[in-house]
Formats: sequence, C-alpha cells, structure tokens
Amino acid sequence: MGHALTYVFGYPFRTGRLGSMRWVGLVRNVMLGRDGLDRLRLIARWLNACRQEERTTYMAITLTQLLDKMFAGDEVALARLMTLVEREGREVGPILEAIAPRLGKAFTVGITGPPGAGKSSVVDRLAALMRKAGKTVGVVAVDPSSPFTGGALLGDRIRMTQHYLDKGVFIRSMATRGSHGGLSRATKDVTKLLDAFGRDYVLIETVGVGQTELDVMGATDTVLVTIVPEAGDGVQVMKAGLMEIADIFVVNKADRDGANRMQTELTLMLDLKYSNLPHPEPGQPFWRIPVLQAQALNNIGMTELFEALEQHHQYLGESGELQRRRFIPRRLSLHRDAQRP
Repeated sequence: MGHALTYVFGYPFRTGRLGSMRWVGLVRNVMLGRDGLDRLRLIARWLNACRQEERTTYMAITLTQLLDKMFAGDEVALARLMTLVEREGREVGPILEAIAPRLGKAFTVGITGPPGAGKSSVVDRLAALMRKAGKTVGVVAVDPSSPFTGGALLGDRIRMTQHYLDKGVFIRSMATRGSHGGLSRATKDVTKLLDAFGRDYVLIETVGVGQTELDVMGATDTVLVTIVPEAGDGVQVMKAGLMEIADIFVVNKADRDGANRMQTELTLMLDLKYSNLPHPEPGQPFWRIPVLQAQALNNIGMTELFEALEQHHQYLGESGELQRRRFIPRRLSLHRDAQRP
C-alpha cells in the first residue's frame, strides 16, 4: 500500500501512505512533549546554520585557492574565475577586491565596427604581432546572443586557430546576454582578470555594431574602429556616433573597390574636425587620428596598424590622458555598483 520509510530521531519507521505524518507527529509529542518539540526546532535551526556557515567557508577557501592559482599563472583557475564573474553572483565582489592591487598594467584595445568588417581577423593578426614583440596577449571576443533562444555561436575564435597552443595568448569568448552596447555586462570584469593575470595587452572585440553602441569607449584605453569600403558614403560616415570615439581608423579589406574613397572621406572629415579645434601649445602632446588601409586576411598593412597602436599608447602616457580615461569609467562603475539592489 505504498509504504514509506520515515526516520524519527534516527530510528526507521515504516508507515502507510495515509496518516503517516500524523502518526510520526504523535510519536514525537508523546516522546518529547511540547517543550521537546521546541528544542528540536532549535536544534534543526542550529544544524542548518552550521551547514550554511560550512558552505560559505568552503566557498571562501575555494575562491582563495582559485585566486592563488591564477596569480601563479594557472589558466584553468583564470577560466573558472571568469565563469564566476559572468554569472554575476556574490563571488564577484571578493574577486574584484582581491585583484584590485594588481590592476593597471595591461594596455587594453577595443576593436569595434560594423558586422563583416573583419574584426576577428584584425585581432588575430595583431595578437601575432604582439607575440612576435615578446608580449603576452589576452583576447575577449564578444558574440551576440540570439533574441529568440538566448544562445550564442561564440565563433570569433575560429579565426584565431594559430594561437590555440600558444600559452602567451588567452582567448575568452563571451555572449552579450541581452546587453545592447556592443559588449557583455561582464566584459570589464573579465578584462580586469586578464590584467591581474599579467597580460601585457588585452584586445576586446565587440559584436558587430551600428551607430550608437559605444560601450567599448569606457572599457578600453584605445578604440580601433574597423570599417570596410561598403560602409556607406561620406554622409553616412559623418552621422555615425561610432566615428566620434575612434582613436585609430582602419579601412579593412582594402583590396575592394571604394577603399581609397573611404579613406579620403574619413581624412577630410577629420581635417574639418581639427580645423575647429584650438592649436596645441608647442611641446604639448597631440594626437591626430590616423586613417589606415589594411587587408587583415592577407596580413597587409597590419605592421603599420600595430605601430599606430604603440604610438597612441605612448601619447596617452605622455599627455596624462591614460589616467583620465581609466579614472572616469572607474567612477561610473562604482556609481553603478552602489545603485544595485
């Protein structure tokens, strides 16, 4: 008749389906009385509190071990910490607090542009040049999440197969998970982990963006905007908000028709911008946004692009702009965290 095995004070009682709990309650009342039941409830609460404290202690020990392993160069520990950060659980605060003293050494570069502009190929070639220069590289590749299924292909790393066995290159794919600024919500925190891990460069590839997805500006030191000859005419270029955040322009796939025209229109647009700015004082660092041509797939023009990144890095350091760019996003991040429920 559907008997069940019930434990009362450590002793098994086989009871029927009907009235079993009432019978067990009666036994408890007879054996303990009302005061005994109150004591039993207190014991149960104490045991639950002990279990919760044990779980919290275990989590703290595990988190400390993961951080120690990551600081020692363990990539598996780094990947697990990234997963915890992406989940946006209660571990995020202790993780960011632990890595804070190790931040600020990596040079972060954001690669953004419309879909099909060859961003992944540009990242792949830049990472190879950085490794050739003896630098370590971290790559954060953000792919769009499907608005219907919520899934993401995470296929940007397919174009980076030459780095799979290179310990000096760490690639992390992420999904936007509903974020509309071109990056995932956890991208900045993952970038901090790569910085604390000791990477010299961190390359952040955004999803294919349009005119207003500008989150990359607050997450990186240098913004590289990649466009293609088919990006539109001069009017389309001038009205795109994406063009206002670029530190370097690169016309990729320059073997196609219209590459020279696109480069000329961008140069004229920048000349118009600089004509309305006050002239810098003699000896004061000044950065004029370059417009370069490249064919990333054929590795043409990538050396010049890497040199432009290095020059911009030097300019940021000499002018003090680097500290300003890192300070303002940090304040906004603290303000946002303070408003979280």
